[in-house]
Parts: sequence; structure tokens; C-alpha cells
Amino acid sequence: MTARERWLAIFGGSAGNLVEWFDWYAYSAFSLYFAHAFFPSANRTTQLLNTAGVFAVGFLVRPVGGWLLGRYADRSGRKAALMVSIALMCGGSLLIAVTPTYASIGAAAPAILLFARVIQGVSLGGEYGTSAAYLSEAAPPGRRGLYASFQYVAVIMGQLLAAIVLLVLQSGLLTPAQLESWGWRIPFGIGGLCAVITLQLRRSLAETYRPRPGAAPTSSGLRVLLRHRREALLVAGLTVGGTIAFYTYTTYLPTFLVNTVGLTHLQSTLISGASLLVYMVSQPILGALSDRVGRRPLLLTFGVLGMLGTVPLLTALQSARTAAVAFALIMTALPAVAAYTAVSPVVKAELFPASIRVLGVNLPYAITVSLFGGSASYVALWCKNLGRESLFYWYVSACIACSLIVYTRMRETRRTSLFE
Repeated sequence: MTARERWLAIFGGSAGNLVEWFDWYAYSAFSLYFAHAFFPSANRTTQLLNTAGVFAVGFLVRPVGGWLLGRYADRSGRKAALMVSIALMCGGSLLIAVTPTYASIGAAAPAILLFARVIQGVSLGGEYGTSAAYLSEAAPPGRRGLYASFQYVAVIMGQLLAAIVLLVLQSGLLTPAQLESWGWRIPFGIGGLCAVITLQLRRSLAETYRPRPGAAPTSSGLRVLLRHRREALLVAGLTVGGTIAFYTYTTYLPTFLVNTVGLTHLQSTLISGASLLVYMVSQPILGALSDRVGRRPLLLTFGVLGMLGTVPLLTALQSARTAAVAFALIMTALPAVAAYTAVSPVVKAELFPASIRVLGVNLPYAITVSLFGGSASYVALWCKNLGRESLFYWYVSACIACSLIVYTRMRETRRTSLFE
């Protein structure tokens, strides 16, 4: 692969993550505006709970996408699977953009919303492992950590762009009434259009894996994956703490800042956007660092800081009464989370041989994210509804502690990578 093809691989391989996470994050960021449109209720927290429930259901189908697209990527190549995943996300996003409200079509509105999120969940379930494998395979030896870190650069950029769209709409372009009436549809239309552009871009990507006859799984792939069950379990253990920390400090954060801290929608958007920008820039720096010192030291850093610091930090954030204090507290947490996200894709890809790599990463990762990451917002709101919000802080800390045990016992994948 030439240098030009490698750079195109970074851009095209990660661009889908940008589009998919723009759409995914837009759902969470704009839920404060459209919750009433699909779930009429006098109780605002109940509306948000219902919206978060649909968000969680989208995660429950991610293992289906992880299996289907993982098997497809290992049998037909990474490029084909990347194109399918972005096409699915495009369809789901456009469907949300045009769905009528509950007042217009009754219970069919939340049903269509749920279906659209299921489509997007299948897309995301297949995108993660395919993108991780593609970026790692496109990288030259000794730079896989740097290349693979761009997966989360794109993920965070998608979230950041969604926050920017929200900020632009909030800051005078539309009134709050217009946002709640129809303005919340705008980001989903933008996401659908960007997905079409990305689909065309991915047509020109170089393929990084062409399976030899008999080398790729010919059935469901599950029997082959069972031969690597230790690695599959390791992927799940690596993911538990990282995914719940990631979703707590990114996806759930805007709702937390408004619903718990008491900040305005605009303040919440500004804080989320500024913190995501710093978080995004740190990814390639830490990815490159892992190429020099290894993946395991960064994972251990995240595990220790996350286990010890989550409860006091979220407790302090809950009591913050100014945007400046809230931002400062968040910026003490995100560098620790970045130590996980920067190396997460490459660590998992390095565990498996090429013929089972995407399915091996996708399926256990998707199952774990479905159980822990997708439910994070729902669990947080449920604890708040009980009047025991601090239980969620301990829950996050406990999940990170479980992953820390895995980090202390795992081998250094940079030295034992199956890419060699």
C-alpha cells in the first residue's frame, strides 16, 4: 500500500465512524428537544427515560450487526462490510428525520423511531470491528497504535460536530419552540447526506484483506470463534469499564449537565463541545505513545484512575453550579478515558488472526457494549428517578475495577500481535 493509499485508508476507514457517531450522538444531544414528540408525558424525566430506553434498544441489536457484518468482512473483505454499515446508518438517520410525531400518527411514531434505531444499531455493531481491523491492517508495522487511534478521533469528531450543530441552532438560528417543533430533525437530515458522501468515498478504498479459499469462516463463524474464546472473553473484559466510562462522559454528559447540575442547554452544549475537542486531539498522541511504550501501560492508567476517581469526581460535578467548574471537572476525567479509547481498537485487533479478526472483535465487543454502554444513560436516569443518583457513580467505578483486573493479567499485545 502506498503512502497516499494509507492516508486515504485512514480518512475513508474512519470517516464512517464520524458519520455514524454524528447520527448516534445527535439522538442523545437532541433528545431534550424531541422526547415530547414521541413520548407525550407530563413528567420530563419519564420522557427522557423512554427516549433513553429506545437508545438502549438500539444497542441490544448491536451483537446482530457484529455477527452479520463481522462474518461478511472476514469472508468478503473489509471494504465491502464498511460500505454496508454506512448504508444502514444512512437509512436509519433519514427515517428519523422524516418520521411524524405522536400527535400525528399515535403509537406508530415511537415504533418507527425504534425501528430506525435498530437499523442504526446493526450498523454500529458491524462498524467498530471492521474499522479497527481495516485501520490496523492498513498501518505499517510499528505505527498501528497511531493509525487505529483515528477510529476514536472520528468517533469524537462526529460527536463534536453534532454538538456544534446543536450550538448553532441554539444560539439564535432557531428559537427553543422551533427546535422542539421541527428543528431537531435537521441533524438527522445532515447525517443522512454525509453518509451518502462517505459511501462514495469508501468505494475508492484499497482492500486490506483478501481471504484465501478456505481461510475465512464458511458457516456462521461461531465455531471458529470458539477456538479463540480466551481472546473473545478478553475483548469483553477489556471493554466493560471503558465503554461505560466513555458513554458516561460523552453521550450522557449533556443530559447530566442539564438535568442534574442545573446548567442551561447552551452551557451544556458549550462544555460538551469544548471537552470533546480536547479529548479528540489526545487520541493520536496516546495512540502513538502506545507504539513506543505498549498498550498495557495506558490501559492500566485508565483502570486505576477510573476506579479511584469516578465517585469523587461525579459527586463534585453534581454539586457544580457554574459552567467553568463543571468544565474543569470534566477535563480531569477525559484524559484518563482517552488512555483507554486511544488503544482499544488496536489491542483487540492484535488478538486475532486475519481470517477471524473482525468477527472476533465485533461480537464480544458488541455484546459488552449492549449490556453496559448502551444502558448507561438509562441506568443513570433510573437511579436519579429513585432519588439515589450516587448509586450510578459507584456502578461506573465497579465496572472499571472489573476491567482493571483484566488489564493487570493480560499480555502486552504490541509484542505478541497476530499481525506478525
